[in-house]
Amino acid sequence: MDTLTMGIIDKAAKAISAKIQIEPRIGMILGSGLGPLADSVEDAVIIPSQDVPGWPKSTVQGHAGRLVFGTLEGQPVMVMQGRAHYYEGHSIHEIGLPIRVMQRLGVEIFIVTNAAGAVAPDFKPGELMLLTDHINLLGMAGLTPLRGPNLDEFGPRFPDMSRAYDRELMRLAREVAVEEDIPLNEGVYICLAGPSFETPADLRFLRGIGVDAVGMSTVPEVNVARHGGMRCMGVSGISNKANLDGETITTHEEVLEAGEVIVPRLTALIRGVLRRL
Repeated sequence: MDTLTMGIIDKAAKAISAKIQIEPRIGMILGSGLGPLADSVEDAVIIPSQDVPGWPKSTVQGHAGRLVFGTLEGQPVMVMQGRAHYYEGHSIHEIGLPIRVMQRLGVEIFIVTNAAGAVAPDFKPGELMLLTDHINLLGMAGLTPLRGPNLDEFGPRFPDMSRAYDRELMRLAREVAVEEDIPLNEGVYICLAGPSFETPADLRFLRGIGVDAVGMSTVPEVNVARHGGMRCMGVSGISNKANLDGETITTHEEVLEAGEVIVPRLTALIRGVLRRL
């Protein structure tokens, strides 16, 4: 897919609209190993992503590839249980399609989660990190879903990204973390193309430019969300410690295991934020 068109977006949105009764206000993407949060959705309508025309297929363990519609804490939600990644062979425009469909379905608030490796030395596996900002290294190199003709129906040619993550949503998350006694770090996330994990030299470089956690998703999706005027909140589940000295080996199994600790904390955090909206 060289670019997204309104025809591609609307075909996917109409296929979903025909199967649901609600108009979702909140859209969520659940990252590696974090999918169990979708089990909390009430009156759920589940749509396999392969049933949606053009929807990018996830091939990674820990990404179920389902769309779940229903209510959570009284809010109408659309939850993506897993996501597709650029490294799987999808075009960068395909990565942006789910967000465009959310916008067509009326989603106003976008909550995105991911499993991320620690770059900050004091972050521990199992903790959460609230994204305060990100570094769009892929976009700087030209890999952005916004490349090509601008879709004026959604937003301007040159979208502002000075507040990629909504200040009010961050405030609510901090309140919930204090009340629920959830360890919540804050920091800057960076998306790399993957699929290889970072070398110690990579991590030292990232630390030097102000990165706190690193992953292989989220930033392209937030770019599309902000272009379309959605309010965004991002949360990383820290899956492994910073390997700045090359003494440890990082595996995807480790990422999934950390998810078992992260999911209860992430669930409590997101449900608390939804209650306050």
